[in-house]
Amino acid sequence: MHSNLHFMRIGLLLCSLASPLHAWEFTASPVCTVQHETQLRMTFDGALYTIAITRPEGWERAAVFSIRFSGGAALEISTTRHQIDGKTVTVTDRGFGNVLDGLQFNDTATAILGEQTVTVDLSGAARPVQAFRDCPSDAAV
Repeated sequence: MHSNLHFMRIGLLLCSLASPLHAWEFTASPVCTVQHETQLRMTFDGALYTIAITRPEGWERAAVFSIRFSGGAALEISTTRHQIDGKTVTVTDRGFGNVLDGLQFNDTATAILGEQTVTVDLSGAARPVQAFRDCPSDAAV
């Protein structure tokens, strides 16, 4: 009995090692969505892109919202057309090519609003972001 329990434990351990943790996820329904755990969520409904970044402490108002992408294709983009709802800052636009490039081809994304920041690890983002680009809702830019 003891040896069977030992083999069961080894089997469970091997199964858990074979199941990768997915920090980044893509779904195509009901709208195209790519998201990183609870920090970053981007959607495309066939007309508009939306990116929402959550900060556990919430966001205080500031005039300019920026995202700095660091890595192989570093860039920084900014806007004054952001909205804050509780712990989440959101930007909506008709084109997100730079955002998609930033997410897909870099190592980190840092959301900046005034002195407040949230850094998101982009490890594992490339495939889900590519799936988002290829999404059937009129193909993301």
